[in-house]
Amino acid sequence: MPSNKSVSDAPITQFVNCRILKDHQLQREDLWVREGKILNPEKLFFDEEGSADAQVDCHDSIIAPGFIDVQINGEAEPCSGTLHSVIPLFTLIANPSGPHFKDCSDEILCIVLWGGSESIRNWGVSLQQPDVGGFGGDRRPTSLALVGESPAENPPGAIVQRLNSPGSPLRGHSVANLSQAEEAVREGATFITHLFNAMLPFHHRDPGIVGLLTSDRVPTGRTVFYGMIADGIHTNPAALRIAHRAHPAGLVLVTDAITAMGLPPGRHTLGQQVIEIEGLNAYVAGTKTLSGSIATMDMCVRHFLQASGCTVEAALEAASLHPAQLLGISQQKGTLDYGADADFVLLDDSLDVKATYIAGEQVWEK
Repeated sequence: MPSNKSVSDAPITQFVNCRILKDHQLQREDLWVREGKILNPEKLFFDEEGSADAQVDCHDSIIAPGFIDVQINGEAEPCSGTLHSVIPLFTLIANPSGPHFKDCSDEILCIVLWGGSESIRNWGVSLQQPDVGGFGGDRRPTSLALVGESPAENPPGAIVQRLNSPGSPLRGHSVANLSQAEEAVREGATFITHLFNAMLPFHHRDPGIVGLLTSDRVPTGRTVFYGMIADGIHTNPAALRIAHRAHPAGLVLVTDAITAMGLPPGRHTLGQQVIEIEGLNAYVAGTKTLSGSIATMDMCVRHFLQASGCTVEAALEAASLHPAQLLGISQQKGTLDYGADADFVLLDDSLDVKATYIAGEQVWEK
Protein backbone atom coordinates (compact mmCIF):
# COMPACT_ATOMS: atom_id res chain seq x y z
CA MET A 1 0.00 0.00 0.00
CA PRO A 2 1.13 3.59 -0.47
CA SER A 3 3.18 5.16 2.32
CA ASN A 4 3.69 8.78 3.28
CA LYS A 5 6.55 8.82 0.80
CA SER A 6 4.50 7.32 -2.02
CA VAL A 7 4.20 9.25 -5.25
CA SER A 8 0.63 8.00 -5.64
CA ASP A 9 -2.28 6.93 -3.47
CA ALA A 10 -3.48 4.46 -6.11
CA PRO A 11 -3.69 0.80 -5.06
CA ILE A 12 -0.82 -1.53 -5.87
CA THR A 13 -1.35 -5.08 -7.15
CA GLN A 14 1.31 -7.77 -6.84
CA PHE A 15 1.13 -10.81 -9.14
CA VAL A 16 2.88 -13.73 -7.43
CA ASN A 17 3.79 -17.35 -8.22
CA CYS A 18 4.47 -16.59 -11.87
CA ARG A 19 7.13 -16.58 -14.57
CA ILE A 20 7.33 -13.32 -16.46
CA LEU A 21 8.78 -12.76 -19.94
CA LYS A 22 11.43 -10.13 -19.51
CA ASP A 23 14.75 -9.47 -21.26
CA HIS A 24 13.98 -12.32 -23.68
CA GLN A 25 13.76 -14.87 -20.86
CA LEU A 26 11.12 -16.34 -18.57
CA GLN A 27 12.08 -15.18 -15.11
CA ARG A 28 10.56 -16.26 -11.83
CA GLU A 29 9.69 -12.99 -10.16
CA ASP A 30 6.63 -11.02 -9.14
CA LEU A 31 4.93 -8.41 -11.29
CA TRP A 32 3.87 -5.16 -9.64
CA VAL A 33 1.19 -2.89 -11.12
CA ARG A 34 -0.16 0.54 -10.23
CA GLU A 35 -2.32 2.90 -12.28
CA GLY A 36 -2.08 0.69 -15.33
CA LYS A 37 1.73 0.67 -15.36
CA ILE A 38 4.36 -1.88 -14.37
CA LEU A 39 6.25 -0.83 -11.26
CA ASN A 40 9.89 -1.19 -10.32
CA PRO A 41 9.67 -2.98 -6.93
CA GLU A 42 13.03 -1.66 -5.73
CA LYS A 43 11.87 1.93 -6.10
CA LEU A 44 8.58 1.01 -4.47
CA PHE A 45 10.27 -0.59 -1.45
CA PHE A 46 13.24 1.67 -0.88
CA ASP A 47 12.20 5.05 -2.28
CA GLU A 48 8.48 5.01 -1.46
CA GLU A 49 8.49 2.43 1.35
CA GLY A 50 5.30 1.07 -0.20
CA SER A 51 3.80 -2.41 -0.39
CA ALA A 52 1.03 -4.29 -2.17
CA ASP A 53 -2.64 -3.62 -1.48
CA ALA A 54 -3.67 -6.86 -3.19
CA GLN A 55 -2.01 -10.05 -4.35
CA VAL A 56 -2.99 -12.24 -7.30
CA ASP A 57 -1.82 -15.86 -7.18
CA CYS A 58 -0.98 -16.83 -10.76
CA HIS A 59 -0.59 -20.54 -9.93
CA ASP A 60 2.73 -20.87 -11.76
CA SER A 61 1.39 -19.25 -14.94
CA ILE A 62 3.50 -17.55 -17.57
CA ILE A 63 2.92 -13.81 -17.82
CA ALA A 64 3.65 -12.44 -21.29
CA PRO A 65 3.04 -9.02 -22.84
CA GLY A 66 -0.34 -8.70 -24.50
CA PHE A 67 -0.38 -9.99 -28.04
CA ILE A 68 -0.65 -7.42 -30.84
CA ASP A 69 -2.24 -8.47 -34.13
CA VAL A 70 -1.29 -6.15 -36.99
CA GLN A 71 -3.42 -7.86 -39.59
CA ILE A 72 -7.12 -8.55 -39.07
CA ASN A 73 -9.46 -8.43 -42.05
CA GLY A 74 -12.97 -7.08 -41.97
CA GLU A 75 -15.33 -4.98 -44.02
CA ALA A 76 -18.23 -3.18 -42.40
CA GLU A 77 -18.35 -5.01 -39.09
CA PRO A 78 -15.85 -5.55 -36.29
CA CYS A 79 -14.48 -9.03 -35.81
CA SER A 80 -16.93 -11.56 -34.40
CA GLY A 81 -14.28 -13.60 -32.63
CA THR A 82 -13.40 -13.22 -28.97
CA LEU A 83 -9.98 -11.57 -28.95
CA HIS A 84 -9.22 -13.01 -25.56
CA SER A 85 -5.47 -12.97 -26.05
CA VAL A 86 -5.07 -9.77 -28.05
CA ILE A 87 -4.72 -6.37 -26.48
CA PRO A 88 -7.18 -4.21 -28.50
CA LEU A 89 -4.61 -1.71 -29.63
CA PHE A 90 -5.81 -1.43 -33.19
CA THR A 91 -7.16 -3.28 -36.17
CA LEU A 92 -5.40 -3.46 -39.50
CA ILE A 93 -7.96 -3.92 -42.24
CA ALA A 94 -7.02 -5.16 -45.67
CA ASN A 95 -10.10 -4.64 -47.80
CA PRO A 96 -9.76 -4.22 -51.53
CA SER A 97 -13.45 -3.51 -52.15
CA GLY A 98 -13.74 -0.05 -50.68
CA PRO A 99 -13.14 2.24 -47.72
CA HIS A 100 -15.61 0.62 -45.33
CA PHE A 101 -13.75 0.48 -42.06
CA LYS A 102 -14.79 0.15 -38.45
CA ASP A 103 -12.21 0.06 -35.70
CA CYS A 104 -12.15 -2.23 -32.67
CA SER A 105 -10.80 0.50 -30.39
CA ASP A 106 -10.26 4.24 -30.24
CA GLU A 107 -6.47 4.24 -30.08
CA ILE A 108 -5.02 3.40 -33.45
CA LEU A 109 -6.57 2.28 -36.70
CA CYS A 110 -3.94 0.66 -38.86
CA ILE A 111 -4.94 0.32 -42.49
CA VAL A 112 -3.40 -1.35 -45.49
CA LEU A 113 -4.49 0.28 -48.73
CA TRP A 114 -4.39 -2.23 -51.54
CA GLY A 115 -4.97 0.35 -54.31
CA GLY A 116 -2.45 2.58 -55.97
CA SER A 117 -1.43 6.13 -55.21
CA GLU A 118 -4.68 7.55 -56.61
CA SER A 119 -6.62 5.64 -53.96
CA ILE A 120 -4.42 7.10 -51.25
CA ARG A 121 -5.10 10.63 -52.41
CA ASN A 122 -8.82 10.02 -52.77
CA TRP A 123 -9.11 8.63 -49.27
CA GLY A 124 -7.20 11.51 -47.74
CA VAL A 125 -4.65 9.46 -45.86
CA SER A 126 -2.39 11.56 -43.67
CA LEU A 127 -0.34 10.58 -40.65
CA GLN A 128 -0.82 13.92 -38.97
CA GLN A 129 -4.57 14.30 -39.50
CA PRO A 130 -5.96 10.98 -40.67
CA ASP A 131 -9.24 11.26 -42.53
CA VAL A 132 -10.37 8.01 -44.08
CA GLY A 133 -13.36 8.54 -46.35
CA GLY A 134 -16.41 6.48 -45.48
CA PHE A 135 -15.19 5.74 -41.95
CA GLY A 136 -18.64 6.54 -40.61
CA GLY A 137 -20.05 9.17 -38.28
CA ASP A 138 -17.68 11.11 -36.10
CA ARG A 139 -15.38 8.15 -35.46
CA ARG A 140 -11.87 8.79 -36.69
CA PRO A 141 -8.60 7.01 -35.97
CA THR A 142 -6.30 9.03 -33.74
CA SER A 143 -3.20 7.69 -35.45
CA LEU A 144 -2.65 6.00 -38.79
CA ALA A 145 0.40 3.83 -38.32
CA LEU A 146 0.98 1.88 -41.51
CA VAL A 147 0.09 2.27 -45.15
CA GLY A 148 0.84 -0.55 -47.57
CA GLU A 149 2.00 -0.17 -51.14
CA SER A 150 3.72 -2.31 -53.74
CA PRO A 151 7.20 -1.04 -54.67
CA ALA A 152 6.74 -2.62 -58.08
CA GLU A 153 3.67 -0.48 -58.83
CA ASN A 154 4.66 2.85 -57.27
CA PRO A 155 8.07 4.52 -56.77
CA PRO A 156 9.04 3.72 -53.14
CA GLY A 157 10.52 7.16 -52.47
CA ALA A 158 7.44 8.98 -53.68
CA ILE A 159 5.15 6.81 -51.56
CA VAL A 160 7.00 7.27 -48.27
CA GLN A 161 7.74 10.96 -48.84
CA ARG A 162 4.17 11.75 -49.82
CA LEU A 163 2.77 10.04 -46.75
CA ASN A 164 5.48 11.50 -44.51
CA SER A 165 5.51 8.10 -42.84
CA PRO A 166 8.16 6.88 -40.41
CA GLY A 167 7.68 3.44 -41.93
CA SER A 168 5.33 1.92 -44.47
CA PRO A 169 4.87 -1.78 -45.09
CA LEU A 170 5.94 -3.36 -48.33
CA ARG A 171 2.87 -4.95 -49.79
CA GLY A 172 3.24 -8.72 -49.91
CA HIS A 173 0.96 -9.05 -52.94
CA SER A 174 3.61 -7.66 -55.26
CA VAL A 175 5.80 -8.61 -58.19
CA ALA A 176 8.64 -6.42 -56.90
CA ASN A 177 12.14 -7.78 -57.41
CA LEU A 178 14.83 -7.61 -54.75
CA SER A 179 16.40 -4.35 -55.93
CA GLN A 180 12.99 -2.62 -55.88
CA ALA A 181 12.32 -3.99 -52.41
CA GLU A 182 15.72 -2.83 -51.17
CA GLU A 183 15.07 0.65 -52.55
CA ALA A 184 11.74 0.74 -50.71
CA VAL A 185 13.50 -0.18 -47.45
CA ARG A 186 16.09 2.55 -47.95
CA GLU A 187 13.22 5.02 -48.43
CA GLY A 188 11.63 3.95 -45.12
CA ALA A 189 9.56 0.81 -45.72
CA THR A 190 9.68 -1.49 -42.70
CA PHE A 191 7.21 -4.35 -43.05
CA ILE A 192 6.48 -7.15 -45.52
CA THR A 193 2.87 -8.28 -45.40
CA HIS A 194 2.02 -11.86 -46.33
CA LEU A 195 5.55 -13.15 -46.77
CA PHE A 196 5.64 -15.76 -49.58
CA ASN A 197 2.03 -14.99 -50.57
CA ALA A 198 1.19 -13.65 -54.06
CA MET A 199 4.71 -12.42 -54.71
CA LEU A 200 7.50 -13.42 -57.07
CA PRO A 201 8.67 -16.95 -56.26
CA PHE A 202 12.14 -17.32 -54.80
CA HIS A 203 14.78 -17.62 -57.53
CA HIS A 204 18.52 -17.96 -57.05
CA ARG A 205 19.24 -15.02 -59.40
CA ASP A 206 16.55 -12.76 -57.97
CA PRO A 207 14.96 -13.90 -54.70
CA GLY A 208 12.38 -11.10 -54.84
CA ILE A 209 10.94 -9.58 -51.68
CA VAL A 210 11.84 -12.72 -49.72
CA GLY A 211 15.49 -11.81 -50.28
CA LEU A 212 15.13 -8.87 -47.88
CA LEU A 213 15.37 -11.35 -44.99
CA THR A 214 19.09 -11.80 -45.68
CA SER A 215 19.88 -8.70 -47.75
CA ASP A 216 23.15 -6.90 -46.98
CA ARG A 217 21.71 -3.64 -48.33
CA VAL A 218 19.34 -2.97 -45.46
CA PRO A 219 20.59 0.20 -43.71
CA THR A 220 22.60 -0.39 -40.55
CA GLY A 221 20.44 -0.42 -37.45
CA ARG A 222 17.23 -1.05 -39.37
CA THR A 223 15.08 -4.17 -38.99
CA VAL A 224 12.84 -5.37 -41.78
CA PHE A 225 9.79 -7.03 -40.26
CA TYR A 226 7.57 -9.54 -42.03
CA GLY A 227 4.19 -11.04 -41.23
CA MET A 228 3.56 -14.79 -41.08
CA ILE A 229 0.20 -16.56 -40.72
CA ALA A 230 1.16 -19.53 -38.56
CA ASP A 231 -2.19 -21.29 -38.52
CA GLY A 232 -1.06 -24.58 -40.05
CA ILE A 233 -3.07 -23.87 -43.20
CA HIS A 234 -1.81 -20.73 -44.92
CA THR A 235 1.91 -21.37 -44.39
CA ASN A 236 3.74 -24.67 -44.65
CA PRO A 237 5.86 -25.46 -41.56
CA ALA A 238 8.96 -25.66 -43.75
CA ALA A 239 8.35 -22.10 -44.96
CA LEU A 240 7.96 -20.95 -41.36
CA ARG A 241 11.27 -22.55 -40.45
CA ILE A 242 13.09 -21.06 -43.45
CA ALA A 243 11.88 -17.54 -42.64
CA HIS A 244 12.51 -17.80 -38.91
CA ARG A 245 16.01 -19.22 -39.25
CA ALA A 246 16.92 -16.63 -41.87
CA HIS A 247 15.69 -13.60 -39.92
CA PRO A 248 14.22 -14.42 -36.47
CA ALA A 249 14.26 -10.82 -35.20
CA GLY A 250 11.86 -9.65 -37.90
CA LEU A 251 9.16 -12.32 -37.67
CA VAL A 252 5.74 -10.93 -36.71
CA LEU A 253 2.91 -13.40 -36.17
CA VAL A 254 -0.40 -12.28 -37.66
CA THR A 255 -3.78 -14.00 -37.79
CA ASP A 256 -5.09 -12.43 -41.01
CA ALA A 257 -8.42 -13.46 -39.50
CA ILE A 258 -11.77 -12.69 -41.06
CA THR A 259 -14.91 -11.84 -39.10
CA ALA A 260 -15.73 -15.56 -38.78
CA MET A 261 -13.06 -15.99 -36.13
CA GLY A 262 -14.71 -17.36 -33.01
CA LEU A 263 -17.87 -18.59 -34.75
CA PRO A 264 -18.96 -22.25 -34.41
CA PRO A 265 -18.80 -24.82 -37.25
CA GLY A 266 -21.47 -24.53 -39.93
CA ARG A 267 -22.70 -21.94 -42.41
CA HIS A 268 -22.66 -18.24 -41.61
CA THR A 269 -23.57 -15.14 -43.59
CA LEU A 270 -20.93 -12.44 -43.29
CA GLY A 271 -21.91 -9.36 -45.22
CA GLN A 272 -22.78 -10.54 -48.71
CA GLN A 273 -20.82 -13.78 -48.48
CA VAL A 274 -21.89 -17.15 -47.11
CA ILE A 275 -19.03 -19.11 -45.59
CA GLU A 276 -18.77 -22.58 -44.13
CA ILE A 277 -16.53 -23.35 -41.18
CA GLU A 278 -15.04 -26.83 -40.99
CA GLY A 279 -12.48 -27.26 -38.26
CA LEU A 280 -9.85 -24.54 -38.71
CA ASN A 281 -10.92 -23.86 -42.31
CA ALA A 282 -13.34 -21.18 -43.51
CA TYR A 283 -14.54 -21.92 -47.04
CA VAL A 284 -16.75 -20.05 -49.45
CA ALA A 285 -19.94 -22.05 -49.00
CA GLY A 286 -20.30 -24.93 -51.43
CA THR A 287 -16.62 -24.83 -52.43
CA LYS A 288 -13.20 -25.69 -51.08
CA THR A 289 -11.97 -22.15 -51.67
CA LEU A 290 -10.51 -20.66 -48.49
CA SER A 291 -12.36 -17.52 -47.46
CA GLY A 292 -9.65 -16.49 -45.01
CA SER A 293 -8.14 -17.37 -41.67
CA ILE A 294 -10.12 -17.97 -38.48
CA ALA A 295 -7.05 -18.51 -36.32
CA THR A 296 -6.65 -16.71 -33.02
CA MET A 297 -3.28 -15.29 -32.05
CA ASP A 298 -2.67 -17.81 -29.28
CA MET A 299 -3.30 -20.61 -31.79
CA CYS A 300 -0.67 -19.07 -34.07
CA VAL A 301 1.81 -18.82 -31.20
CA ARG A 302 1.37 -22.50 -30.32
CA HIS A 303 1.67 -23.64 -33.93
CA PHE A 304 4.71 -21.47 -34.55
CA LEU A 305 6.42 -22.90 -31.46
CA GLN A 306 5.77 -26.46 -32.59
CA ALA A 307 6.55 -25.92 -36.29
CA SER A 308 9.69 -23.84 -35.93
CA GLY A 309 11.27 -25.51 -32.93
CA CYS A 310 11.96 -22.06 -31.46
CA THR A 311 11.96 -21.26 -27.76
CA VAL A 312 8.81 -20.37 -25.84
CA GLU A 313 10.24 -16.89 -25.38
CA ALA A 314 10.76 -16.42 -29.13
CA ALA A 315 7.24 -17.59 -29.93
CA LEU A 316 5.71 -15.17 -27.43
CA GLU A 317 7.85 -12.24 -28.58
CA ALA A 318 6.82 -12.82 -32.21
CA ALA A 319 3.27 -11.95 -31.11
CA SER A 320 4.12 -9.12 -28.72
CA LEU A 321 7.56 -7.48 -28.80
CA HIS A 322 8.13 -7.69 -32.55
CA PRO A 323 4.84 -6.08 -33.62
CA ALA A 324 5.38 -3.39 -30.98
CA GLN A 325 8.86 -2.72 -32.38
CA LEU A 326 7.41 -2.58 -35.88
CA LEU A 327 4.95 0.10 -34.76
CA GLY A 328 7.53 2.02 -32.74
CA ILE A 329 5.65 1.56 -29.46
CA SER A 330 7.89 -0.97 -27.70
CA GLN A 331 8.52 1.42 -24.82
CA GLN A 332 4.88 1.00 -23.79
CA LYS A 333 3.57 -2.17 -25.46
CA GLY A 334 4.92 -5.64 -26.13
CA THR A 335 7.13 -5.55 -23.04
CA LEU A 336 6.95 -6.04 -19.28
CA ASP A 337 9.71 -3.56 -18.53
CA TYR A 338 9.23 -1.10 -15.70
CA GLY A 339 7.06 1.83 -16.73
CA ALA A 340 5.40 -0.05 -19.60
CA ASP A 341 1.64 -0.40 -19.88
CA ALA A 342 0.35 -3.27 -17.76
CA ASP A 343 -1.18 -5.10 -20.74
CA PHE A 344 -0.45 -8.81 -20.42
CA VAL A 345 -1.76 -12.35 -20.69
CA LEU A 346 -1.53 -15.30 -18.32
CA LEU A 347 -0.78 -18.62 -20.01
CA ASP A 348 -0.26 -22.21 -18.94
CA ASP A 349 2.72 -24.30 -20.03
CA SER A 350 0.86 -25.31 -23.21
CA LEU A 351 0.52 -21.59 -24.02
CA ASP A 352 -3.26 -21.66 -23.65
CA VAL A 353 -4.48 -18.27 -22.47
CA LYS A 354 -5.92 -18.29 -18.96
CA ALA A 355 -6.60 -14.57 -18.51
CA THR A 356 -6.07 -11.20 -20.19
CA TYR A 357 -5.26 -7.94 -18.41
CA ILE A 358 -5.43 -4.43 -19.84
CA ALA A 359 -3.98 -1.56 -17.80
CA GLY A 360 -3.65 -4.01 -14.91
CA GLU A 361 -7.36 -4.90 -14.90
CA GLN A 362 -8.62 -8.35 -15.79
CA VAL A 363 -10.84 -8.17 -18.88
CA TRP A 364 -11.13 -11.88 -19.74
CA GLU A 365 -10.75 -15.16 -17.90
CA LYS A 366 -11.01 -18.72 -19.12
